Amino acid sequence: MLITTNAIVLSKIRYKDNDLIVTCYTQEKGVLSVLLRGVLKSKKGGSRVAYYQLLSQVQMIINYNAKSSLHSVKETKPNYIYTSLHTNVLKSAIVMFLAEVLATTLKEEESNKTLYSYLENTLLWLDSQQSYANFHLLFLLNLTKYLGFYPDVSLIQYPYFNLYEGEFQQESSDKYSISGENLVLIKTLLGTNFDALSSVKISGKQRQQFLNTILLYFELHLGNFKKPKSLQIFNQVFS
Repeated sequence: MLITTNAIVLSKIRYKDNDLIVTCYTQEKGVLSVLLRGVLKSKKGGSRVAYYQLLSQVQMIINYNAKSSLHSVKETKPNYIYTSLHTNVLKSAIVMFLAEVLATTLKEEESNKTLYSYLENTLLWLDSQQSYANFHLLFLLNLTKYLGFYPDVSLIQYPYFNLYEGEFQQESSDKYSISGENLVLIKTLLGTNFDALSSVKISGKQRQQFLNTILLYFELHLGNFKKPKSLQIFNQVFS
């Protein structure tokens, strides 16, 4: 059956000589993979391929087959054309990194419109900003709301945060208890929205350490999660 849905591109890989397999997070069906036959050969293919840059926001008419893991596309058009996400070197590094994280964490083939709205709106926010050095930290922390392991803030005044338990604690209970700069930063970000993010001042080293902490948090709560391959490049760009 044909379905029309908004979608955000998570990944693309070449298939055979002239085809692409593109995985998207769709508003109507969650994660779907589509096969674009001949897109790399046709004269119009260049413009069509441009629609499928990482984290692009598009509207697709998909020939959906519930029994198949791969679907065909009747039509794609851009929903929003970014002004800077794919042309600014720093923002492009963020896009590559976050797309890899999302491709790893989003697996469900079912609609989650609140998650879709979160992704859509935060990417539009990033596209419009001049100050965004801490964007990825708050993006990942807030993403845990939709993945089911957002920190329990009921005891946020306590001096430790246990990554494994996902809660603040009075005492350091194991190797997953964090304190010091990482604790201060997680408490700060839990009380910050994107528009106030520029007021959070941290060094590049702190930012990198805290990102590793968040990625460990993901590993502890998502059994199949692995650190993104793009992490090293990402850290080099932002060092």
